[in-house]
Amino acid sequence: MNSDLELLLKLQVIDYDIGELERSKEYLPDMMGNLKHEISDAQTKLDAVTSELEEAKIRQKNLELEVSSKEAELQKFQQQMMSIKTNKEYDALVGQIDSVKESISSSETELLELIDRIAELEKLMVEYREKVSHVEENNNKQLQILQDKIANIGNTMSGKMTYRTEVSSAIPKPILTIYERVRKGKGGTVVVVVKRRACGACYKALTPKKVQEIKKGDRILTCDNCGRIMFWNNEDSN
Repeated sequence: MNSDLELLLKLQVIDYDIGELERSKEYLPDMMGNLKHEISDAQTKLDAVTSELEEAKIRQKNLELEVSSKEAELQKFQQQMMSIKTNKEYDALVGQIDSVKESISSSETELLELIDRIAELEKLMVEYREKVSHVEENNNKQLQILQDKIANIGNTMSGKMTYRTEVSSAIPKPILTIYERVRKGKGGTVVVVVKRRACGACYKALTPKKVQEIKKGDRILTCDNCGRIMFWNNEDSN
């Protein structure tokens, strides 16, 4: 293979690595944001369940006090039944007793539903605590890895740029100009392998003569259609 072509392929790999580093500066912070959001979301759910559970237990105590107070009131009314002298007093007291009984029944129904809900919330809280613990442990490890990558991007980028300068300086200026023009204009791969006797980028068919010239590999040849630099690889080109 032509030595200039070998240098161009090497330069292309370097440019790909630099491009990946540039892209990583954008997507790594997004990845970190997603990991942090996942931790926050898990904690928010746990906090919501914890808060609801606390409120439910307070409500449970208040209902138990209400039922106890109403039962005492009911007992008082029932004792008063022994001293009633008129039908009017009797009817009034029965009405009060019925009202208290209804109130007790309603409170007891709510209390039973609340006890069931508390049991559900306690179970959920255990699950959410485990989830928070798992997410925090896993995501914090990932965050540290990503943070280390971000911290190393600068040094890695600097090394790649230095290496790029070394490689590009060894490539004849006219050839390097072609490479840079195509890279900026087309983006992506600049040096492409011939595939089925066509350009590996735009798939424009090559003339038999040009195929033979590319096979020789003694000079740099470009695609007449897209301008990319082409080379022959016995495994991929046939």
